Amino acid sequence: MIGVCLAAAGLVVSLPLQEFTLAWTHSIEKILWEEDYRVVPTADGARLQLTEARIRGSGAGMEPPPDAVLADGVWHYRPPLAPLDRLNLARSDYVADYNICWDGSCRGLAELVGSPAAAPDVQIFACGPR
Repeated sequence: MIGVCLAAAGLVVSLPLQEFTLAWTHSIEKILWEEDYRVVPTADGARLQLTEARIRGSGAGMEPPPDAVLADGVWHYRPPLAPLDRLNLARSDYVADYNICWDGSCRGLAELVGSPAAAPDVQIFACGPR
C-alpha cells in the first residue's frame, strides 16, 4: 500500500494512510487554516491531491478565493491544482507548528519528526511500494 511519508533532518517517517488534513495557525492573524489531501495513483507512482481547503476567517494574506463558500464561519474552497509530488513545509520555533490529522485525531510535526529547531524543513509525499 502506498502511504504518506514525512522527511526531515535525515529522518523519514512512513504513515499508513491515504488521506490526511494539514492544519496550522496563521502566524499573524492567529486563524486556523486546513487543507485536505488524498494519495492518488499516477502513471509514475502516486502523488498528493489537494481536495479541499478551509480558512476560519480572513486577514493578512488569507483572503479566500472568489469561489469560496462561507459555512458556519468557515470559508471552504477547492483549489484547482494538479496532484503534487510533495509538500515543502518551513517551520520555526517562533510560530505554532503544523498538525497532521487522520482518522479523527491530530499529531504535531514535532511529535513525528522533531522540533522545528532540529527539523526546520519537512517534506510530505506519497511513498511505499510502487
